[in-house]
Amino acid sequence: MGTLSGIFPTGCELAVLQGDPAEPNADLYFKIPGGYKFPAHWHTSAERMVLVSGEINVQYHGQPTIHLKKGMYAYGPAKAVHKGKCISKKDCVLVIAFEEPVDAHEHK
Repeated sequence: MGTLSGIFPTGCELAVLQGDPAEPNADLYFKIPGGYKFPAHWHTSAERMVLVSGEINVQYHGQPTIHLKKGMYAYGPAKAVHKGKCISKKDCVLVIAFEEPVDAHEHK
């Protein structure tokens, strides 16, 4: 898995499962260490997520918090600001499918 820099906490990692992240329709494996919060950010693309392990809370701006457990699915609309936390002690692993090239923009 590769590391992420910039807006994501140290220790977050990703791997490409399918496609090219610079092109439409890439699928990524995203690992967030247990207990880590990830900051408010947004993507140009919509994202479709399935939690593979751990438990995570994700909150899209203006919406109630989504509590995901292993095997659960969530959809994030394009350009929707969201933040979250891996609330389990073990790592949270997500498969995320992006419709457009993969990007992440910090929301301040």
